Amino acid sequence: MKKTPTKNNISRRKFISLAGGAAASLAAMSAIGMPLDWALNNPEIDVDSLNIDKINTDVLVIGSGMAGLFAAVKAHDAGAKVHMVSKGRLGASGQTPFAKGIFAFDPEKENLTLDEFVAKVSKSSLGTNNNAYTRQMAKHSLARVNELKEWGFFNSAIYNKSFSKPIEERKIPVHERIVITHLIKENNKIVGAAGFSVDKEKVLFYEAKSVILCTGAGGFKPNGFPICDLTHDGTVMAYNIGAKVTGKEWNDGHPGKAENSAACYNGWGNMFEQKPGTTGVEIRHDLGVDMNYVAYKNGSPLKMGPPGSGQQTNVSGGPYKPSEFERKQSGPPGEDGKEGRRPPKGGKEGGAPPGMGGSIVGGSSAGMAIHKSEGLVPINDQCESTIPGLYAAGDALGSYMAGAIYTQIGSSLAGSAVQGGVAGEAAANYSKNIETTHISTSKINEIQEEILAPLKREAGYSPAWVTQTLQGIMIPNFIIYIKKENLLKAALAYVEELRDHHAPMLRASNLHELRLAHETKNMIVSAEMKLKASIMRTESRCSHYRLDYPEIDNENWQAWINIFKGADETMQFEKQPFNTWPV
Repeated sequence: MKKTPTKNNISRRKFISLAGGAAASLAAMSAIGMPLDWALNNPEIDVDSLNIDKINTDVLVIGSGMAGLFAAVKAHDAGAKVHMVSKGRLGASGQTPFAKGIFAFDPEKENLTLDEFVAKVSKSSLGTNNNAYTRQMAKHSLARVNELKEWGFFNSAIYNKSFSKPIEERKIPVHERIVITHLIKENNKIVGAAGFSVDKEKVLFYEAKSVILCTGAGGFKPNGFPICDLTHDGTVMAYNIGAKVTGKEWNDGHPGKAENSAACYNGWGNMFEQKPGTTGVEIRHDLGVDMNYVAYKNGSPLKMGPPGSGQQTNVSGGPYKPSEFERKQSGPPGEDGKEGRRPPKGGKEGGAPPGMGGSIVGGSSAGMAIHKSEGLVPINDQCESTIPGLYAAGDALGSYMAGAIYTQIGSSLAGSAVQGGVAGEAAANYSKNIETTHISTSKINEIQEEILAPLKREAGYSPAWVTQTLQGIMIPNFIIYIKKENLLKAALAYVEELRDHHAPMLRASNLHELRLAHETKNMIVSAEMKLKASIMRTESRCSHYRLDYPEIDNENWQAWINIFKGADETMQFEKQPFNTWPV
């Protein structure tokens, strides 16, 4: 029910009391000319009249991209009752709509064996890949591609219709534009999730025997790259209930075009209109931070061709790349040239990857790591997390399928399809032996209060302003990409201030702002993880580069970094040796 906005007649004394906690930081920001957006809240809806819906299912799939599609389909086919919930629209949210190449490994047509493929990926990734997930992706990629063909995936640049076909055939309920904010754990196992509808003014509780996170990766809402609705929601929700997460120190190196650099559409050229196609084996060592290093040394924007093309300005030092993965091109780079990226079969000859032609600037994917290198820590090759009943797939799973560098074009989309199928079947089989746990009334009331807190806050900061502040801290090249300890620690001090003071004071006047408030909180947690993991890894490897530790350290750092919440609620870190499972 809508509530007519009324004049807020809060007393001067109460206003001063509310402002007291923020006065010092506000004064400091005002003194240096920073914009302020701390104000009284005036909710546009009657918070106390919001309805509560409770839904029961065996397997809850959160996310509706490529991983979510196969998770829902395979869980259903394994005999489970399935519900899918998505912050966006089926097949049209996250990064899936912009992925146009999917890897298909056909052992009868390729000139190397599956074992040779895995070994070469491991060599390119400097040992950072998980061989089990590299092999799994390649082994099952062709089967997933063939299913996609049956559904009409390759017939259109828009994926909603082809994704809807298997979902509708199986009558799997899909709840769209639902923002999941909480995973719920009881007796050390997952029992469901909770969130709210952006459109229907209701809070939803899902009771589930198992949950599969297909929530993608995320960033700090940078311009020029289509990840603005991805904010590491799944990772942070899982971390909050005790799951281990990994991979926060790695960096995705997608740049954007210097001209109209904030425009996603322009920066991606004709990718939006392209129908998807398949890619074959072409193992690379691309899209790390080599271009960021050149920009740091020589200035930006840069004029260059695709990664590894030999067209970059020569500088001394910088990220290490194995010599056999250096790529050369005979002529000058051009947006319409045929050098560079191997195009999807059946797609247009493209040349450079999106945003790579001409003059470029970095930071377009700031806050995101290499696909599949960050997310929940798996305890086995079944996409199972460290919390019983909680699974993850695609970019929500820290599977290190390709390692900490891009090693195979099209493997990201293929990996999401394969892992979604694996997680769906595993979650369905797990659910067969689990009784439904009903969420207690006290737990529902507690979580509902946490979900709606920004709407009930009498005054505070807008999520848009806090997000802009976070972007100013994290996105600079000399913080997130080209790293050194003193600057990482300086940025961390600012992020901890946002965590301790601003996040608890986020306000929202409507359900859209409520979504933004929860996303902003998640980005702050992700930023803290990213900075602390980057400080901890005292070496340079793949897409992590330290100016103060520029060499690979195989004696101390043949290990991944796992992050988890300690008993005292503080962020804890541990090493996990490459190609092992967590203890």
